[in-house]
Amino acid sequence: MKRICTICARAGSKGVPDKNIRNVLGKPLIAHSVLQAQCSELFDEIAVSSDSDHILRIAEAYGVRQLVLRPPELACDDAPKLPAVQHCVKEVERNVGFRFDTVVDLDVTSPLRTVDDIAAAVCLLEQSDAQNVLSCTPSRRSPYFNMVEVTKDGTVSLVKPPATSVTRRQDAPVTYDLNASVYVWQRDSLFSCDTLFNPRTLLYVMPAERSIDIDTRLDFDLVEYVFSKRRVNP
Repeated sequence: MKRICTICARAGSKGVPDKNIRNVLGKPLIAHSVLQAQCSELFDEIAVSSDSDHILRIAEAYGVRQLVLRPPELACDDAPKLPAVQHCVKEVERNVGFRFDTVVDLDVTSPLRTVDDIAAAVCLLEQSDAQNVLSCTPSRRSPYFNMVEVTKDGTVSLVKPPATSVTRRQDAPVTYDLNASVYVWQRDSLFSCDTLFNPRTLLYVMPAERSIDIDTRLDFDLVEYVFSKRRVNP
């Protein structure tokens, strides 16, 4: 079983400039994902994909051998993630001369995962007939109970009105938030689908304290706080 871990980190960031290389507990943010991949000992290759030479040099300094320069059309603000992962895998396969069986992508901005999370998500894929596995956490807000939207006529309604009235959040159907932390694919499924959601997609559930996705400066503070309370990092 051949496995590759991709870590995609473009230079641009609207919310927090240069967030992929901003220091978190003395290390660039991207380094946390690199070190987790290395510590897992799961991967034949670890690859960093970026449009930034500076980011690639940082990855190289942390021991990454597969440095993939991402083309501009895959690094713009509206570029989806899936083509960037596909491009990265193809470039590494060209370099090493063989195809991988399992592809794992670790999102730089969701670094609170543990090595055990990575291993469990990979195990979930490889010991099932799943096409891919997405990490998630139980939703704090429910579309059936307290998540609302403004309709075209200006009225407010639940995003997903339930068939029968729900008076407590605990009684609403269970929903999950994708936490943008761990993505796992069968290699062929990665290239045969243009969406994250497939007929055989499974969820790997993580607790809220390991599911913060950095989008603001406050998120950085929260991530640093959680990391500082851990005895082991990564």
